[in-house]
Amino acid sequence: MRISKAEATDSVNGSSLPRQRRTYSIGELARMFEVTPRTIRFYEQEGLLAPERRGQTRIYHEKDRVRLKLTLRGKRLGFSLAEIREVIEMYDAMPDGNARQLKRLLEILADKRSNMERQLEDIRLMQRELDDVEMRAREVLERLGQP
Repeated sequence: MRISKAEATDSVNGSSLPRQRRTYSIGELARMFEVTPRTIRFYEQEGLLAPERRGQTRIYHEKDRVRLKLTLRGKRLGFSLAEIREVIEMYDAMPDGNARQLKRLLEILADKRSNMERQLEDIRLMQRELDDVEMRAREVLERLGQP
């Protein structure tokens, strides 16, 4: 674990102890989320991550780790990068988020839910069609005396 230069102090039992802030290298995040460093650099280029720079070294903080987690989850759920960016910006502002931001987030989520429900119904229909084709193929094989 690395400690950032900007160490804050917390008072515990009357003493002042440094509060450690966890940082990550690009390799650590890549292993943690099972993605390539190139993927992480791409999300950085897209403005979804903003690591601290020390020379050529990228130093990722907890906020970057959470943003990467949200980004990867959003991609798995079919969100576009623009939608992910919008949700992350709302997430960042959430403690002070306003009604407009929250309503927009709910709109995005409702739209995604609706799309997923349509996709799920399409999958169910396709499964029924495949079952029908399989059943007919087996019947024809049986009439032909084939197992």
